[in-house]
Amino acid sequence: MGSIEARDFGTTQGGEHFSLYLLENDRGMSAGITDLGGCIVSLGVPGKNGATIDVELGYDDAAGYAVNKPNLGAPIGRYANRIGGASFVLDGQRYELERNDHEVNNLHSGSARWRLRRWDVLEAERDERGSHIRLHLSSPDGDQGFPGACETTLTYELTNDGALAITYEVLPSACTVVNMTNHSYFNLNGYASGTVAGHVAQIDAEAVTAVDENLIPTGKLVAVDGTPFDLREPKALGLGLASGDPAIEAAGGYDHNYALRPGTPQPSDEGFVGALRHVARVRGDKTGIVMDVATDLPGMQLYTGNHVGGEHGKGGSVTIDHGAFCLETQFFPDAVNHPEFAQPVFGPEKPYRSRTIYSFSTEE
Repeated sequence: MGSIEARDFGTTQGGEHFSLYLLENDRGMSAGITDLGGCIVSLGVPGKNGATIDVELGYDDAAGYAVNKPNLGAPIGRYANRIGGASFVLDGQRYELERNDHEVNNLHSGSARWRLRRWDVLEAERDERGSHIRLHLSSPDGDQGFPGACETTLTYELTNDGALAITYEVLPSACTVVNMTNHSYFNLNGYASGTVAGHVAQIDAEAVTAVDENLIPTGKLVAVDGTPFDLREPKALGLGLASGDPAIEAAGGYDHNYALRPGTPQPSDEGFVGALRHVARVRGDKTGIVMDVATDLPGMQLYTGNHVGGEHGKGGSVTIDHGAFCLETQFFPDAVNHPEFAQPVFGPEKPYRSRTIYSFSTEE
């Protein structure tokens, strides 16, 4: 019980020093969090044979995170996923963003990413519930091209019942758009154990957002019935990857937003974006590790690491395409340009507050 000690996480090429904080619970789980970007560096989970498996792709030290590589374990802000045409209109004013995706669209808010910045650690403690860390980032008006300053607090809690809960709180100074997510790359067999084709996934969604050739939503929803996107019943990810489906082939794998079934609001949901409900389950085929996902957000991007091969990660590992999967809970991509979608618009009188919970267990 008490404070969690900051460990040395090395320095960047610019000479900045960063720290690593190790969260632990009573079930033998651990989560490494760095103040560089607020990234999740490691996530240790007991497998069916009792051995602890690190299921999070990442890097060994701060130098690995301090460059524009894939967003391994990173919180994404101010706006996750894609904005078509790298622009949007809010309250009658057009805002232009960096065109960092196909030189046309904006992806994950551009290159000035929050994961490349120092997050101030407000609190890092262990108590009777488990352990947690709260981090803070100030984003000035105009940051990344978005209006309004934002004070952002990010809380990771590793609970004694086997969950990693992430809570995002953003207080804007003016009307703006906010769409945060976490971009963890998971492999439930271990971060360097090969492809996730054998992972069995289930997602509680009847439709995905239809997209154009650059993965920008058209505004329509497409039913998953009879397609490789139908994961309402458990299915190995490899079946979809090898299906030959044109949409999957065009993206190099799964890289699509699921329109999640809405939940029934409860008193505990007051003040949050929406109703917290279970939305997905994935099982590692070798370790028996099961990850359940709950969120209050309307959408979730399933991404199967289609273009991350060749990254030099922790422990001397080299990443491969389809060597991990992401479940990025979110507002729909490009929602700010589609009034028919739930709108990620927030302000001083309506702060952004959302949570996503990854719960872990094992099956034989």
